[in-house]
Amino acid sequence: MKPDAIKLAAPEIECVSRQAISRWRDQHWSQEQDQLAVELPVALEFNAVSHAVMLATPCDLESFALGFALSEGIVDSRAEFHHAEVEQNPLGVIVHCEISGHAFLKLKQRRRNMTGRTGCGLCGVESLEQVFREFPAMPGCAPVSVSALRGALKELATLQPLNRLTGAMHAAAWSAPDGKLQQVCEDVGRHNALDKLIGTMAGRGMSFQQGFLLITSRASVEMVQKAATVGIASLIAISAPTALAVKTAQETGMTLVAFARGDEFVAYAHGDRIEGTD
Repeated sequence: MKPDAIKLAAPEIECVSRQAISRWRDQHWSQEQDQLAVELPVALEFNAVSHAVMLATPCDLESFALGFALSEGIVDSRAEFHHAEVEQNPLGVIVHCEISGHAFLKLKQRRRNMTGRTGCGLCGVESLEQVFREFPAMPGCAPVSVSALRGALKELATLQPLNRLTGAMHAAAWSAPDGKLQQVCEDVGRHNALDKLIGTMAGRGMSFQQGFLLITSRASVEMVQKAATVGIASLIAISAPTALAVKTAQETGMTLVAFARGDEFVAYAHGDRIEGTD
């Protein structure tokens, strides 16, 4: 895919930028063009009220907004998210989202809790007890097999065009139970890539139960929480998990696998559900 063909929902905004560089190699300088990942402030508004500003790769922003609303519990279902409109301005991008009245009432209550809290990673909570979300019971899902995991990892390496150009992208992918990837989303932010994947799948009516999630980043507690919020029961990470992510996965009933590279992986939660390890 040509870099010029990689565009956003707003065609005038690009996901990849060209930059003149000086490369030192073999004891001399050469003047070349490099491909850089575009990173812009993306403001998410819900019913005309600003909620969050994220630094993100400005592609698939409608899916990003829907996935963020679902994974953060702003809406409980796709039906409560009515539409999103992307607007570019000189400072970045604004995504105007329209959600149901019921969802907006919940969001306004959450915003009241956020008043006066800035500069932290868990803004909007009033006590330690509120840090951890309530999750619905983890639904039944197809088990993950060793062969499917191996196949999905191998295929993922070929389905990251933005990362191939820039080397600066995370990916979140959804695999069918047989290891065939059905959807891959990329972003400079790992959370953003996951939100884009969730939004894309929800927008297309895809099930979160028939398959597993594969991410190219570490498995932090936020990634586990986002996945659990929409009912994803199996998360496979290429990098390491955190202790809190493992604890959360164990408690929510999520299968958590990390350091999944080639034919090797480490099961941190509910590894007994992985088939083909006998």
